[in-house]
Amino acid sequence: MADRRNVLFITVDQWRGDFLPWRRTPFLRLPNIEALARDGVTFHRHYTVTSPCGPARASLLTGLYLMNHRAVQNTIPLDARHTNIGKEVRKLGYDPALIGYTTTTPDPRITSAADPRFTVLGDVMDGFRVLANLDPYPAMHEYFRWVAGKGFSLPVHHHDVWLPRSGATGPSAAPASLPADLSDTAWMTETALAYLRDQGNAPWFLHLCYWRPHPPFAAFEPYNTAYAAAEMPAPCRAASLEAEGAMHPLLRFYLEHTSSGGYFHGAKGRACDLDVDAVRQARATYCGLMAEVDHHLGRIFDFLRDSGQWDDTLVVFTSDHGEMLGDHYQFGKSGFFEPIFHVPLVIRDPGAAGRRGAVVDAFTESVDIMPTLLDWMGTVPPRTCDGRSLLPWCRDGAAIDWRGEAHFEFDFRDLWHVKPESALGLPMDRCSFAAIRGERDKYVHFAALPPLFFDLAEDPDEMQDRGRDPSCAVRLLESAQKLLSWRLEHAERTLTGFRATPQGLEERR
Repeated sequence: MADRRNVLFITVDQWRGDFLPWRRTPFLRLPNIEALARDGVTFHRHYTVTSPCGPARASLLTGLYLMNHRAVQNTIPLDARHTNIGKEVRKLGYDPALIGYTTTTPDPRITSAADPRFTVLGDVMDGFRVLANLDPYPAMHEYFRWVAGKGFSLPVHHHDVWLPRSGATGPSAAPASLPADLSDTAWMTETALAYLRDQGNAPWFLHLCYWRPHPPFAAFEPYNTAYAAAEMPAPCRAASLEAEGAMHPLLRFYLEHTSSGGYFHGAKGRACDLDVDAVRQARATYCGLMAEVDHHLGRIFDFLRDSGQWDDTLVVFTSDHGEMLGDHYQFGKSGFFEPIFHVPLVIRDPGAAGRRGAVVDAFTESVDIMPTLLDWMGTVPPRTCDGRSLLPWCRDGAAIDWRGEAHFEFDFRDLWHVKPESALGLPMDRCSFAAIRGERDKYVHFAALPPLFFDLAEDPDEMQDRGRDPSCAVRLLESAQKLLSWRLEHAERTLTGFRATPQGLEERR
């Protein structure tokens, strides 16, 4: 490599796109992320193209829409034939490092059914050198070993280290049982700093995947009291749970089957039954977890500045997906609402000083990240990539013929722990939707359930489905046609650029 080009690719988990200080949450205090935005470009309307973690990270790292990579849910295998950002940067002479996880289930055709990776949520995507794995094997968990090595006596059930030390149940300001310097965020940061110190003058690529603000919602002291519940906005939801559930069968299923215990230690009953005060406390804890991530990002940014690497390093900050956080009576990342798919994106291109502090309002998608990274590193993204490089937005402030909508998909087939397919009486391969979200209109097309249509100009919080409203019929049809055209344009194209000719094989880009 002729010049030094470092990449710090940061992915947080379950971070809503509107939970940034410059969005609808001005009470947030995230000084290091704010400083990154002032020094880079913020993409205000950035969307993950799918959810939850496994599918979202598959799209983020392969540059493929869900309809093409087909790792449609957590635990569903990713086809080994697909390339990814790790494999591609290896071709450039990098040894891409990973701290965290990718939630990838391997292709069963290249291993055997006895592979222990098929007993857990997911493992690491091929192509990365793993420095620290927040892995799914409790007996081997690197983070737990690190905590124990610091002199902390682990509980019998190791995952209890993330529970409130007071034994509090439900949403609470009680601190997590570990001290802050032993948190998972601290561990990942220490590992990242050790890696960066060891690089010397060699260019590096680090994919740093923080777990937070993913639940359990118990923040480490002092972050547990960084925000008061009274500061938090109330959730956007219908006047009653019954009215909310009447919007759509899939929403009703998630309301009836999402347990509070998946988010708050010891909580009983359904998450949809939490009152407004409890939701406000959950939001305060969520923001505390964000504050901790921001603090540790500041440590990494300071190191890069102090070591003279800041101006050689592309920094990308984004999330795999969002979090409902009590809106529409929901918690988690299952369904069709905006808080699930709208995620943060800040890119700091050290060579684009003229665009520092700029804001982009165009619709961008998680599949754009891989081609952006490869473009910045001086190579052409694979033809299979569904996204496009964002560098023109970072450097010139404009891009030719850019998309006018965001697109996302979701699959809700049965998994071992949740079974919407069975509850709704649908065939497995019809448990899906595709959505298109434009300036004003949002259309959600289901394979086997009623469609949804929202007028976002009049109803930005998606409270009223207009799918059966005759006055919206023309706009709904236009959205459906755009969605069909999008799917046709982005159908899988690994070999469609090749063709046979009298002169032999030709390749077209």
